[in-house]
Amino acid sequence: MINQLSWKVGGQQGEGIDSAGETLATVLNRQGYFLFGYRHFSSRIKGGHSNTKIRISTAPTSSISDDLDILVAFDQETIDLNAYELIDGGVILADAKFNPTVPEGIKAHLIAVPLTKIAEEVGMAQMKNMVAVGASVALLGISVESFREVLTDRFAKKGQQVIDKNMDAITRGIEFVKTEISNLSIQDFTLAPSDGKKRLYMIGNDAIAFGAVAGGARLMAAYPITPSSEIMEYLIRRLPEFGGTVVQTEDEIAAITMTIGANYGGVRTLTASAGPGLSLMTEAIGLAGMTEQPCVIIDTQRGGPSTGLPTKQEQSDILAMLYSTHGEIPKIVIAPSSVEECFYDTIEAFNLAEEYQCPVIIVTDLALSLGKQTVEPLDYSKIEIRRGKLVTDEEELPELENSELFPRYGFSEDGISRRVLPGKKHGLHHVTGVEHNETGRPFEGAVNRKKMMDKRLSKLNNLSFPNPIHADTRHEDADILIVGVNSTYGTIQEAMSRLEADGLKVNHAHVRQLMPFPTNLLKEQMEKAKKVIVVENNATGQLTSLIKMNVGMAEKLVHVGKYDGNPFLPMEIYKECKELLVHGNV
Repeated sequence: MINQLSWKVGGQQGEGIDSAGETLATVLNRQGYFLFGYRHFSSRIKGGHSNTKIRISTAPTSSISDDLDILVAFDQETIDLNAYELIDGGVILADAKFNPTVPEGIKAHLIAVPLTKIAEEVGMAQMKNMVAVGASVALLGISVESFREVLTDRFAKKGQQVIDKNMDAITRGIEFVKTEISNLSIQDFTLAPSDGKKRLYMIGNDAIAFGAVAGGARLMAAYPITPSSEIMEYLIRRLPEFGGTVVQTEDEIAAITMTIGANYGGVRTLTASAGPGLSLMTEAIGLAGMTEQPCVIIDTQRGGPSTGLPTKQEQSDILAMLYSTHGEIPKIVIAPSSVEECFYDTIEAFNLAEEYQCPVIIVTDLALSLGKQTVEPLDYSKIEIRRGKLVTDEEELPELENSELFPRYGFSEDGISRRVLPGKKHGLHHVTGVEHNETGRPFEGAVNRKKMMDKRLSKLNNLSFPNPIHADTRHEDADILIVGVNSTYGTIQEAMSRLEADGLKVNHAHVRQLMPFPTNLLKEQMEKAKKVIVVENNATGQLTSLIKMNVGMAEKLVHVGKYDGNPFLPMEIYKECKELLVHGNV
């Protein structure tokens, strides 16, 4: 029996790749295994290579694995593209229909399984993905009956016959492979027993959407775009249960302006997009900053520029999120590093938006947004709703005299003014995107301009966001400090453990608050290291530049970038750090 295993299924998009991975993972999750999954899919509806890779473990895991134990292939392209990941002695379960072959130099066992033929005998060729799941189960040693509940949940609306046929497909796959391996000498891939505990298994987008509901959001205005669309899809299903709704707008400009307007009306509202949509939103984000309206925006980063790599991993929106808005406004940008943090950070984003009356951007990347992870049960006692200086319905405002207006933008010690909702008695004020005085009336006087700018920009001087940096600082005098953001957290942690095993002293600082930048906190960590290696999925070193701009110590910084559309593997970070050592750079 083994405690950890990596499994991948691949083929042409539309062949049920996701369904196969989801079915197997759901069963394993319900049995108590820890999982970490990543989807590699093409930028089209049907066709093009697609695969799903799942790491299965009896202990917590927070990264995809470097290698592969079992590869399920629906076509030869899947073998050609992915076989190099297989360990020596790994297994390829391939559809016999395409006469599979193993590339030269790959030391793996090929088992040709008549996936399509069995599926046709059971009922329909599309069920070859369930036959493939069964073939995998034969190697993993999982009970076939454990799939019945999952298939019942999934196909209940289609009737018992569909459930039975899928169960038959899985059973037939198991029987075929068990017969085949009885004549082969292959490694034992039977999974060791799990702890059996119930946990969540979810993607970052679902955690964000769930966090929005828990945080009091009752409206989402958005235009669907990969990889953010699942947020919208989740809320379309769930918000109506809480008296809310989702509006699909004609474009991202309409989405952000509707979001601002709804927040002005007192409804916690969000919008979600990716890099191209964020570009369209930038002018209106400036409007939210000038009018001091709460506003929560989700940016799920993907490969760019232009349409770029819409279904691939990248972290190249960092500087755009921080600096693309014309003029200067207060803005909060936070970056969760796990699915669990996606949930809690979304709730906190709504609180911060109302407390500081400014735009809050939650930035993720495709690997975090769409990668599926095991998550411990969420702690709902942590949820709190804070609305800042919002004048409540019960509060009485003094009567306005001589046609005066309410000082919505009144000066205060902390730069944050009292906020009223439309219709509040004695709360009448003016709202405009041009510079204004305390009541909102347009006013371009030089003294007023400076005071208003100082007021707005000072609001974040005392920002309180939990854990702006995740610091795993084991050493006061480290050889290397590895810095990252978003989904690279678990990958860096695993690489760090390998480097420590080699005798290196390694610290890790993961940035969770990009604006305002946690300069002093990161500086403290950088001072403890000989070299600082910044790991990021982009070509130009945007996080590296941000650190240089805010912290300095440029001579210590080394940028390690990856921008081929794939997330980092632990081995890649490990090798990069070792390479720096070999060449005397550390």
